[in-house]
Amino acid sequence: MRHRVLSRLVVPALALAVIAVIPQTSSPAAATGLTPVSVNYGLPHGSTVKGQFLSYNDFHGAIDPPAGSGAAVNGTPAGGVEYLATWLKKLRAEGRADGRSTLTVGAGDLIGATPLVSAAFHDEPTIELMNEVGLQVSSVGNHEFDEGVDELLRMQRGGCHPVDGCQDGDGFRGAKFTYLAANTISKRTKLPILPPIDIKLVNGVPVGFVGMTLEGTPGIVNPAGIQSVTFADEVETANKWGNVLKLLGVKAQVLLVHEGGGQGNTADPSGCANFSGPIVPIVAGLNPEFGLVVSGHTHRFYSCSLPTRGGTAVVTSAGSNGQLITDIDYTLDKRTRKFAAIAARNVIVENGVRNPDGTWQTDAAGAFVKNPATVDANAKRVADKYRVAVAPIANRVVGQITGDIVRDARPSGESPLGDVIADAQLAYTRTSASAQIALMNPGGVRASLAYAPSGAEARGAVTYGEAFTVQPFNNLVVTQTFTGAQLENVLEQQFVGFGGQTTQRILQPSAGLTYTYSTSAAPGSKVSNLALNGAPIDPAATYRVTTNDFLANGGDGFTNLSQGTNRVTAPGFDVDALTAYLGAGAPVAPGPANRITLIS
Repeated sequence: MRHRVLSRLVVPALALAVIAVIPQTSSPAAATGLTPVSVNYGLPHGSTVKGQFLSYNDFHGAIDPPAGSGAAVNGTPAGGVEYLATWLKKLRAEGRADGRSTLTVGAGDLIGATPLVSAAFHDEPTIELMNEVGLQVSSVGNHEFDEGVDELLRMQRGGCHPVDGCQDGDGFRGAKFTYLAANTISKRTKLPILPPIDIKLVNGVPVGFVGMTLEGTPGIVNPAGIQSVTFADEVETANKWGNVLKLLGVKAQVLLVHEGGGQGNTADPSGCANFSGPIVPIVAGLNPEFGLVVSGHTHRFYSCSLPTRGGTAVVTSAGSNGQLITDIDYTLDKRTRKFAAIAARNVIVENGVRNPDGTWQTDAAGAFVKNPATVDANAKRVADKYRVAVAPIANRVVGQITGDIVRDARPSGESPLGDVIADAQLAYTRTSASAQIALMNPGGVRASLAYAPSGAEARGAVTYGEAFTVQPFNNLVVTQTFTGAQLENVLEQQFVGFGGQTTQRILQPSAGLTYTYSTSAAPGSKVSNLALNGAPIDPAATYRVTTNDFLANGGDGFTNLSQGTNRVTAPGFDVDALTAYLGAGAPVAPGPANRITLIS
């Protein structure tokens, strides 16, 4: 009777929460795991209920198994949606054999910054595949806002794209799972744009979820798409909605939050050595009812036990790109309706074939051989529909490279691929917009370019699909005029403490722009020896500077880049600048990564 009362209270009072009974799962199967974190809350022993959460985060439309240096987790080949589906089924079956009901949850960035197979269809393939693999509830992340608030709402509710329609010919019904956005507040209604909470019944005991993205989302997405919303404080929002859940009798609470941290022991996907990051103070401020925090954003893997305000929470993250699943076993006390115990481990989504000696099989090009025995047929069917549709575009060779061009940053913060992209944007706008300098944000460089083939192309050939994976945002390329003094302020804003900057981000410079920076100098005085083609930058002179429109609109905290004048927008997108550069002549070599000099 009490559960029926609870059901009547939640929906009318909030019009936002969804109550559902967890479905049962299939037959048991073994799974490879790693050392878990475990917390026992010391509640009185009595009647209990056992459950299982399976979680992942930062999927980023990684429908195909990651390639190149990202193909493996600590040497184990992993990822790909048809393998993710298989491992989810295995873990659900394992939980079912142990008497556990399973919920599958996410912590944001399921879409956005996606490869071409998803992005070409406005990420409808990823949403369809998340439905297929059984995701039930997820927080939004910052990348859910890459195409703006209205497009995120379409992802949840369905309907054809307002410009491109339904390109696959069979409509788009939206997410079957529930996106939670507790701290994304409409300026018009003053309410969350999507449900802030969700409630599931685990064998009669309610478990509540609060979901949100990081408060800093406005600084890392294109401002043009989020003009209608604000982003509230994570701790304040979590506790506010946690208190609503508590009033409804829901005392076992889970926070799904797109913010995270990192550990020092990268050899253990389930470790928590020397853990730090923005998630730590967030967890420290949470009400004690939050026994589990599923986090993301940093693309790190970990499982930790961290203090809350008067309690302890298990805090997890499954890395990125669907290469790990966090397997979380828990027990609920039926009398108190609280978590009695929680244990978590990260499980690698293996996709390879082992040799007799325990190593992994590779083909002639050195790529891992995929295991057909661990493919989920239904997920593959959905993925193949989009792979076939996009193949003529994705497989087109657009240029050549002389070797691997990596996005990994040198100590100065500069990377070989960052240099190449900046050079490409400068070349793209030098004639049409009189550009002299180009700057690229490091967070927009999403993957390295591999010399080894990813498909049927020759070694050193770059396909459009590979180039798009590097730059998947479809940002515009814009050129603006800055004085030399303004340009120096732009570069000073790379560092915390100047112009409101809260995170150090080193812009990638085009050829000819050189400077030195000191880590020990005061904010606003870190940059010196700023020059263009060897000539010192004149503070009073003007310079034409090219960036993507994300930066030009003040993204990543670079508000000084929004102060340019005489803006000219190039045709096409940033990926077009890259492909034009790669195909312009001789094979492109890795950038030198020597344009920025770091001193202590």
